Amino acid sequence: MLQHLPLVLADALGYFRAEGVQVMLQEHAADTEALAAVYQGQADLCSAPFEALLRQQARGRALRAFVLQTRSPQVALAVAVRQFPSYRDLVDLKGRRIGVPALDSGAQWLAAMLIARVGLAERDVQFVPVGSGADALQAFRSGRVHALCHGEPVMSQLEARNDARVVADLRGLKAMGDLLGSALPDACLMAPPAFLQRQPAVAQSITHAMVHALKWLQTAAPADLVRVLPAAYLLGDRSSYLAALGRVRDTFSPNGLLPEDGPQAALKLLQRVQPAAWTDTRVDLSRTYTNEWVRKARQKFNA
Repeated sequence: MLQHLPLVLADALGYFRAEGVQVMLQEHAADTEALAAVYQGQADLCSAPFEALLRQQARGRALRAFVLQTRSPQVALAVAVRQFPSYRDLVDLKGRRIGVPALDSGAQWLAAMLIARVGLAERDVQFVPVGSGADALQAFRSGRVHALCHGEPVMSQLEARNDARVVADLRGLKAMGDLLGSALPDACLMAPPAFLQRQPAVAQSITHAMVHALKWLQTAAPADLVRVLPAAYLLGDRSSYLAALGRVRDTFSPNGLLPEDGPQAALKLLQRVQPAAWTDTRVDLSRTYTNEWVRKARQKFNA
């Protein structure tokens, strides 16, 4: 998914190697699987949405974000054209199946917020995990779900072939600002505090590579991206991939810093969607992120 593009670029451009660290990227169909890999000792750190980190902390599992990749979830909610020929508004989703990358994912939370604005509760629809990439496309096109709340480049591929009609677009900074009143930190590199304490030099090297990639992305032309990225990331459709990139390009962090008001915005989102679950939940936001290594990296790369 494009929300993790800076991480993929840091690897593809050789920036990790240039910083003296060997990184092996493991792909997972859902953020929950990436987080589980960290907890089970199969990975040292992961790339996941900031709101997922907050939910983990509320469950007593400590993680700390140290590089911000995207300032918006980059998702859109779309309905299947064939199954909704006379779609009018979100109320029409009542009783329908809505595909999301994974249950309890950020996409599901945003979809729940959108339908709540028209009076629907989560119990009024059925959220179905569809994974990412080709799996999500197949689930939608086969009719297994009637609607889809997902990220890029999946949504642009469905739009390009007129399979989907986007009914709520949250893929840009302005759209997220209109909905929440602020940007929302999304994909971050995060790790258990113990790892960051034991391996500060490794964390700094990884951060250097990420900030370097974010800076490169700010001025890279579409042709540069196609040349650098592994073919599998284009999902067999170069034009749709580039169209997707154009829709979300402003959401990529220019420098990797988590904004001071970002963690609070993410917490407010969770409290808004499930107020009962978060009424008595205490989260120490100061322990959920650090900009320590990004500040040093910005000096190195003038980012």
